[in-house]
Amino acid sequence: MKYARARFGGEEFYALVEGDTLVRLLDRPFDGARPDGRRYPLSGAKLLAPCEPTKIVCVGKNYWAHAEEMKEGHPAEPLLFLKPSTCVVGHEDEVVYPKLSQRLDYEGELGVVIGCRAHCVAPGTARDYIFGYTCLNDVTARDIQKGDPQWTRGKGFDTFCPIGPWIETELDAGNVCLQTRLNGETRQASSTALMTHDVDKLVCYMSACMTLLPGDVIATGTPEGIGPMRAGDVVEVEIEGIGVLLNRIAAE
Repeated sequence: MKYARARFGGEEFYALVEGDTLVRLLDRPFDGARPDGRRYPLSGAKLLAPCEPTKIVCVGKNYWAHAEEMKEGHPAEPLLFLKPSTCVVGHEDEVVYPKLSQRLDYEGELGVVIGCRAHCVAPGTARDYIFGYTCLNDVTARDIQKGDPQWTRGKGFDTFCPIGPWIETELDAGNVCLQTRLNGETRQASSTALMTHDVDKLVCYMSACMTLLPGDVIATGTPEGIGPMRAGDVVEVEIEGIGVLLNRIAAE
């Protein structure tokens, strides 16, 4: 099933996506997904980021080939960092190219949306805490990231975490194709099967040190093929079984 957040007629709400129709919900989908009876045409709605995370927990160098292209070591355990919630934007929103940066990169990724409070999750039970999956772009000011001793500033500008267009709950995330396109040209093409640390391990590993809350998002890492964007570019992240997340780059 697909769940979205949308704006229609000046109102914002969560909805179940049924074909070309939005079925409005009374609350967040991970709080019961109860429909309120109202239905809206998908074509007339503005899709927002499909959830409002308190935090985005990210994994660096989770694909071997990406670590190789970065000419950096490959960590034995997941390399974690955070993006603030103010990074989040939705499908067809603009990503702002900040004046402070001279190089802005795309990083297409699978996003995992947490469905219930997760703390010290036991191995083999991670799926019980996952609500669904979405497309994610871990936008990065590469020059700032490389110039700082840690990644918060280079990864943390406003609009640096597009997610969407919706959350897909019925997906086997262990082996799905991921593509990133820049102005229609494929730049990244890989599979989640090539992750070093799979989704289940990431949920267990992260929840051992921090509590994951409903609506929080895990960015599972990007494959090889990262590269720069310019103002005016259009970037798309497509994940098999989910859909396409599209954003345009705008100068600050």
